[in-house]
Amino acid sequence: MHLADNQKKLLTLLADGEFHSGTVLADTLGISRATVCKHIAHLADELGLTIAAVSGRGYRLDRALELLTHEKLTSALSEQSVALISCLEIHHHIDSTNRYLVEQARLQATTGTVCFAELQTAGKGRRGREWVSPFGSNIYLSIAWQFPQGGYAAIAGLSLAVGVMVIRALREQDLHDVGLKWPNDIYAQGKKLGGILIEVSGEVDGGCSAVIGVGLNVFLPESKATSITQAWTDITTMTGQVPSRNVLAGGLLNQLLPMLAAFEEQGLSAYLDEWRQYDCLQGLPAKLFIGQQTLEGTVEGVNDDGLLLLKRADGVIQAFASGEVSFSG
Repeated sequence: MHLADNQKKLLTLLADGEFHSGTVLADTLGISRATVCKHIAHLADELGLTIAAVSGRGYRLDRALELLTHEKLTSALSEQSVALISCLEIHHHIDSTNRYLVEQARLQATTGTVCFAELQTAGKGRRGREWVSPFGSNIYLSIAWQFPQGGYAAIAGLSLAVGVMVIRALREQDLHDVGLKWPNDIYAQGKKLGGILIEVSGEVDGGCSAVIGVGLNVFLPESKATSITQAWTDITTMTGQVPSRNVLAGGLLNQLLPMLAAFEEQGLSAYLDEWRQYDCLQGLPAKLFIGQQTLEGTVEGVNDDGLLLLKRADGVIQAFASGEVSFSG
């Protein structure tokens, strides 16, 4: 999939959701009307966009899009965040922001490399699932970070700390009815709002690198969500209005980057009490899936290492480092 420069410019012109005359678009881009028509078809086919063509009025997207831009996103960043970013990339389309940065990490990508995408063709969720990623609708973010000191042990519980930072960023946008489902889901009103995926490589006792992926549903069209098999929601449904994606993206970085810079020194303990405040499984009956095994019990929160505590029917409380939890009642 490739967008030519004129196709990118055309997309930017159409992003306001208003009608644009084919003649005016052609003159603005310095191309023929026939080429405009071909570009429109390409955008619709490759990006999954719905673009109406009305005789006498021109072309219009079915809804306005706020595209991510370096200028708008950077204006939402704190000075500290700007200093921690070594490279900021915004892709119109990519297979997976996580996969891309994992590959860059193999090529010794600098810590603080940040990647956003407008569309993912192979977005990655937990356990190999697809993360539904339509164009210009949500937040698809990955950050590459190097942890030079204590290896895997030094970043134990990182996904929980990331979850706390995401909740902070959402609360800054006046989204307070949000919580965390162990180990890495963002929940709102009992439905999935987002997820976290961390991929780590390196030495057990030496330095390691991590790619921290965050996906958040900002506006997820029903037509794009038919493959999702669990209850989901988006910020637009929750608030009744579409938030600024650039402001939200900047807010996420303002929370995540300082935490990543301090995590090796501070560890999970600095964020654990706050994580427990947002725990939406605490005290609830749940099922824990580990491979082919299913365990049932009541969630008793997490221990100081961030492991899930599950109270079984016989009263025994067990700690689990991994698994997938679902509400059972």
